[in-house]
Amino acid sequence: MTLANTILRNALSASRLGLVCLSLACSSRAEVSLIPHEASVRPGVNDTFLAEDLDVERFVEIFEGESREVFVQRERIVGALAVSSGMTVADIGAGTGLFLPAFDREVGSEGRVYAVDISPKFLEHLRERAARENLARVEVVKALEDSVELPAATVDLAFVCDTYHHFEYPQSTLASLFAAIRPGGSLVILDFERIPGESTDWVLGHVRAGKEVFRREIETAGFRFEREVSVAGLEENYVLRFRRP
Repeated sequence: MTLANTILRNALSASRLGLVCLSLACSSRAEVSLIPHEASVRPGVNDTFLAEDLDVERFVEIFEGESREVFVQRERIVGALAVSSGMTVADIGAGTGLFLPAFDREVGSEGRVYAVDISPKFLEHLRERAARENLARVEVVKALEDSVELPAATVDLAFVCDTYHHFEYPQSTLASLFAAIRPGGSLVILDFERIPGESTDWVLGHVRAGKEVFRREIETAGFRFEREVSVAGLEENYVLRFRRP
């Protein structure tokens, strides 16, 4: 075989290889583009909080009133989370910020607290509260409806209080949480007990599923269930702790 024929054959082989690679790349892009966006599990569940005329003071009264057990037991809840100095804690769905003072205190001067929410009015309130109460470790973060919008592998503990049932796109939101939590970090979910025949009509109508369903969803997202945490004084709510491998 002449040198010219050898060069020609190698060139043809390279050309065929390039076409195969291009074909595979196009195929991959096509497959990705066919993956549908996650469907909403509860359309409109957050409309109230996204409204421009949201009455924040009304929700301060609701969320931080003595009739709400998570407010009354907030110090016990934070104590059960085992927050320590230097940690980075993310309060997902921070709302009016009722846990922020305790988190700011517990993480100490070397720690950080992300106050995460999707509501423009709550975000404004959280910034004002952090400044007013000199919560120096608190950083307010605007989330999307399907993403917590936190930097990758920065969070030691993500805390979701009475907010998981407001995740309109739980698979996507959990994926963003998985990315944000450091390997070995924790995800703690506090939500309403939903037991047909026992829970109130409001809970049954408002909370889409019970803790068994929520636990399966979180485990499917890659988190490992550790335990159910007992907090004295909580009767309407449960606490589940997960680990990010």
